[in-house]
Amino acid sequence: MKLIPRRKFIQGTALAGGALIFLPELEAKAWLSDHNGGGYFLKEFGIDDALCQRLLAKALSRGGDFADLYFEYTLSNYIGLEDGKVNQSYGDISLGVGIRTVKGDQIGYGFTQDITESSMMSAASTASTLCDMNAMPVSGTFTKLNTGSYYPLSPDFNGILAKDKLPVVQKLNKRCFDLSPEVVKVRAGFSSSTKRILIVTSDGVKAEDLIPSGFLYASVVAEREGKREQSFWNLGGHRDFSFYTDDVVDEIAAKAVGNAIKLFDAIQPPAGEVPVVLGQAITGILLHEAIGHGMEADFNRKKTSTYSTMIGKKVAEPFVTIIDDGTNMNLAGSINVDDEGTPGKKTVLVENGILTSYMHDKISAKYYGVEPTGNGRRQDFMNYPMPRMRNTYMLGGDATAEDVIRQAGNGIYVEDVSNGEVRIGEGDFAFYVSQGYLIENGKLTSPIKDVNIMGNGPKMLANIVMAANDLKMSHGGSGQCGKNGQGVPVSFGMPTCLVKSLTVGGTQKKGGQS
Repeated sequence: MKLIPRRKFIQGTALAGGALIFLPELEAKAWLSDHNGGGYFLKEFGIDDALCQRLLAKALSRGGDFADLYFEYTLSNYIGLEDGKVNQSYGDISLGVGIRTVKGDQIGYGFTQDITESSMMSAASTASTLCDMNAMPVSGTFTKLNTGSYYPLSPDFNGILAKDKLPVVQKLNKRCFDLSPEVVKVRAGFSSSTKRILIVTSDGVKAEDLIPSGFLYASVVAEREGKREQSFWNLGGHRDFSFYTDDVVDEIAAKAVGNAIKLFDAIQPPAGEVPVVLGQAITGILLHEAIGHGMEADFNRKKTSTYSTMIGKKVAEPFVTIIDDGTNMNLAGSINVDDEGTPGKKTVLVENGILTSYMHDKISAKYYGVEPTGNGRRQDFMNYPMPRMRNTYMLGGDATAEDVIRQAGNGIYVEDVSNGEVRIGEGDFAFYVSQGYLIENGKLTSPIKDVNIMGNGPKMLANIVMAANDLKMSHGGSGQCGKNGQGVPVSFGMPTCLVKSLTVGGTQKKGGQS
C-alpha cells in the first residue's frame, strides 16, 4: 500500500473520528477494523519489514547496543454531563513513531508525527547521535511475538461510539439523583480510547497490539442543613462496551452517593501514632505509591531507592507476598506486550517477606544480568520507555477481615485515599483519607474525614503484621501513574491488612474539627 503522510491520514480520518463523538448516526470506519489479523500499520501506512530494517539501521548507524521502533495510533474521546446536560464532548487522534537507540544506560531518542520515510529517517538519525562508533547490525528477519490476550475483543470491535455512551451517562446521572434527595449536583462522564501499537526491535522482535481503555464515572455533591460533601467513583479498564451494564451503572451511583452521604456523620479521629487497617482493593494505591515505586529497577540501578541493596533480604513478615502483574484480565494496568516488545508477565517482587526482584525494562535487565520483566512502559510515542508498574497487589493471608479489625484494637480503618505525596528515594508518604472509620475496641464505629496518614513505605511494609484472606483488585479505569512527566494506566489491589503503626494527622480529641 502507498505510504500515507500523517497530515493526509488525519484529514481523511478526522470525519470518522469526529463522527464517533459528534455525529452518532455515522459508524466507525474500516480503519479501526481487522485487528485480529494484525498488520494494521502495514495495511494503512505501508510500514513493512524492509522499511523497519532501514530505520533501525539508521538508528544504529553510529553504534549502540540495540534500537527499537514504536508506532502508535490512538483515537480517544470523552462525553460528560453536568446535572443532566452535555457540557463537554471532545476527541483526539494521535499518530506517530518513536525511535530509540540504547548504549548502556544512555538513550538517544527521536520521534515524528509524520509517517513518511524521510521524516522517520530523520528521527532515526536523531536517535543515532547518541553514539560515535561503528554501525551495528540489524536482524535480517522479524519474528512476530506470541502474547497473551488479557483484554479480548469481539472480531467487530471498532471503539465505543458517542451514540452508545450518551444513554449510559444519562442513566448514571439520573440514578445518582434518584438515590437521595440530598444529592444537589452530579457530574457524570464516559472516557474511552482505542490504541494500536507496533513495536519492532533490532534483535528481530515484532509485536502488535490493540488496547481498549476507558472508564465511566460519577462525581456527586450532597447537601444537608447547609453543609456539602462530595464523592467520586469510577469503573472501567481495558474493556469494550459490553462491560458498562445497568449493574455497573448502579454500582458507580451507589458508591458515589453513599460515600458522600456517609461524610455528613463523619468525625475527625484523634491525632497520633495508631494502628491502621487498610481496607480492600483501592488502598492498594498505598502499596503502589509508597512501596512499588521503590522497587522499579531504574531507581535501584541509580542507588536512589531504599531497596537498592535489599535483593534477597527480608523486607516484610513471612506471610507477605507482593506481585506486579501484567496478566490480570481487563484491568487498567494489564498488557499483552510492554512498550519494548516483552510479553506481559507476572513478577513476584516480595515472596514470603523476601525481596526477590525489581521491575525491569531492557536497560535495567541487562545491568542486573536478568530477563526483562515486561515493565518497560511509556506514555506515548513521544516518550521513551522506563520501568513502570502495571497491576500491583499483595496476596491475602489466613485471617478474616473481622479478625484484622479486632486485632487493631483502637485505631482507624482506611477505605479510600486520595491526594497523596511520596518521596521515592526515602519512601516517605502522606495521603488524605477520603473514606474510613474509627476502630474502637476492635470494632468499626464512626466514619471519619479530614484526616491524613503519614509514614515511610519500607517501614510500613515491615510493619504489616496481619492480612486477611480477602484480596480484591480495584476495577477503576481512571488511575494514571505519573513518573518523570509520563502517565500510564495502572491498577492495584489489597487484602484487608493491619499496619502496626502510622501517623494520623487528625485532631487532639475524638470528634474534633479542623
